[in-house]
Amino acid sequence: MVTTTALEAELLALAGAVPDPELPVLTLAELGVLRGVRLTAPDHVEVTLTPTYTGCPAIEAMSADVERVLHDHGIPRVDVHTVLSPPWTTDAITDEGRRKLAAFGIAPPRPTRPTSGPVTVDLTLRCPHCGSTDTTLLSRFSATACKALRRCESCREPFDHFKEL
Repeated sequence: MVTTTALEAELLALAGAVPDPELPVLTLAELGVLRGVRLTAPDHVEVTLTPTYTGCPAIEAMSADVERVLHDHGIPRVDVHTVLSPPWTTDAITDEGRRKLAAFGIAPPRPTRPTSGPVTVDLTLRCPHCGSTDTTLLSRFSATACKALRRCESCREPFDHFKEL
């Protein structure tokens, strides 16, 4: 069992509060890409990030932003490692992250697997503007590879949908 020190918890919170470069309404913690922060020496921290998909161009910006925040907090040596296993899935997005996506006008991803035990999950895709379920796929890709472009047939507004992985 790995124990977390108070400083590691503080650094994890700082790194987790870094906004995602492509979806700045979400933090890295809310997006679920920040896997861990470990203090290996008094002046050295190792951070692990998992990109939303292999080859995600935002991982470099995420790494640089985390390094900057931890340097600004007085940690002189920060190493950010990208890990691909276990792979990131949209289930890693927190409830708060999903709420923020919808408030920002992006339909959050639907859950891809139950958390535990018998659960009732609404897998309906809803328009983030009016809540209608009558939507049409316009394009499998939107501004980023993580999102699809849809249109609500009720309010006629286009919107992004964060695709499930």
